[in-house]
Amino acid sequence: MSTQVELPVLGQEVQAEPRAVATISRERYDELARKVKRLSWLSLGAMTLEGVVAISAGVVAGSIALVGFGLDSAVEGFASTIIIWRFTGSRVFSERAEHRAQKLVAIQFFILAPYVGIESIRTVADGTHAAVSPVGIGLAIFSLVTMPLLGVAKQRIADEIGSAATKGEGRQNILCAYLAGALLVGLVGNAAFGAWWLDPVVGLLIAGVAVKEGAEAWRGEGCCVGSPLDGFEADAAACHDDCCD
Repeated sequence: MSTQVELPVLGQEVQAEPRAVATISRERYDELARKVKRLSWLSLGAMTLEGVVAISAGVVAGSIALVGFGLDSAVEGFASTIIIWRFTGSRVFSERAEHRAQKLVAIQFFILAPYVGIESIRTVADGTHAAVSPVGIGLAIFSLVTMPLLGVAKQRIADEIGSAATKGEGRQNILCAYLAGALLVGLVGNAAFGAWWLDPVVGLLIAGVAVKEGAEAWRGEGCCVGSPLDGFEADAAACHDDCCD
């Protein structure tokens, strides 16, 4: 007989009374946790390839946007590693592991943002023109197609198991697709019209988004996600932020 456990449902507004929780069996939770790990392994592989190609192509072309995109991929790859760690062994049901994952991801974003922002401003000031990068254009198209698939799949599972960390990683995949679209506009604009200034502008966009995502990850520290083994139930006091929206 399966043991029924209670998990908080993501995306509900805070009420004065304790919020309703979904019921999910431990077996189902374990099954979905394994699926999350598989998706995170796929993301890690994709982000590793994406990061290496983007940084290499960015250095060759002198493109801060490409380098910034590659560094963002490294951050997202780190997030995937954290989720794999999060759902391994006894940490599968650990609320503490959930909060620790959110903090680590936030710190990585805060490290990324200043570098990309400063380099983008320096590029505008110096008037440095990035070279055309066919490799970068191909990479942007690849990410624009693949990242939403991973992101949507993770967010759906996150809603069922009540994992803000998993939902955050899924949002990072969606964010990667948006950034890939912006990167593609900058690279194509530079190649087709010589609009070199689009490159640092996209770099600044990446820096701004990194700050936003880092702040959201940090605010998720107190999110209403707990261990089903602990019989955790979310209430108004536990969910004072918007991390589960």
